[in-house]
Amino acid sequence: MTVKDVERAAEPAKRTAGVVVSDPDAPHPEIPPPDVPSPDGRRSRWTEHRRARREELTAAAVEAVRLAGPHFAVDDVARSAGVSKTVIYRYFSDKDELVDAVLQRISGVVLVPRLLGELVREHGDDRARLHAVIAAFVALIEEEPALYRFAYAHAGRSGRTDLVAATERQIAEALAARIAERLAAAGRSTSPAATWAYGVVGMVQLAAHWWSGARTVPAAELVDELTALAHDGLGALLPPLVG
Repeated sequence: MTVKDVERAAEPAKRTAGVVVSDPDAPHPEIPPPDVPSPDGRRSRWTEHRRARREELTAAAVEAVRLAGPHFAVDDVARSAGVSKTVIYRYFSDKDELVDAVLQRISGVVLVPRLLGELVREHGDDRARLHAVIAAFVALIEEEPALYRFAYAHAGRSGRTDLVAATERQIAEALAARIAERLAAAGRSTSPAATWAYGVVGMVQLAAHWWSGARTVPAAELVDELTALAHDGLGALLPPLVG
């Protein structure tokens, strides 16, 4: 299953959450103001409808990125969703908010589950686990080049959450936890765990990002080279795997 298959499988089904309106994107005329109680649950249904609709439009924006590239226009999203730009702006205050939603989807649906899944899955040994995680990251670059370029094109935007840094931190913290477990089981200090984990993640990310433009070797060779570097470094530092 490719990254695109995983991401598409997570797309929510189109729903109106029980709200019947002539224009599903128009505010419901019978929904009371926020400060007025809604005993029949109309406000909660409308809130759910808006959440589901935002998810659908975010999925359309992801497809727009795949087709138009990292610097897509809101018009591209509207075409992908089959709606007008006006509809897009009913659910997103501006393009920055839409970009944030796309970044969150790439991180939360495409990247993090795939990498963390390989990190926690049972593998034959440390080298096999590192190889699987690195291969999953390189596969993302190969299979979803537009999404990868989009994520890094919007990294470090002023005043916005850096989803790239947040994703790297999540993977590094998960790796640090596994390293700390190994050190603790051997009766050794766990203080180096985070340093080693962030070092490995940073090394792989920077080298893979350089390779995404240079393409000096085939992807499989890159994975082998990075695995050798990461494993030989950690292998010399970690206690033997027990069991």
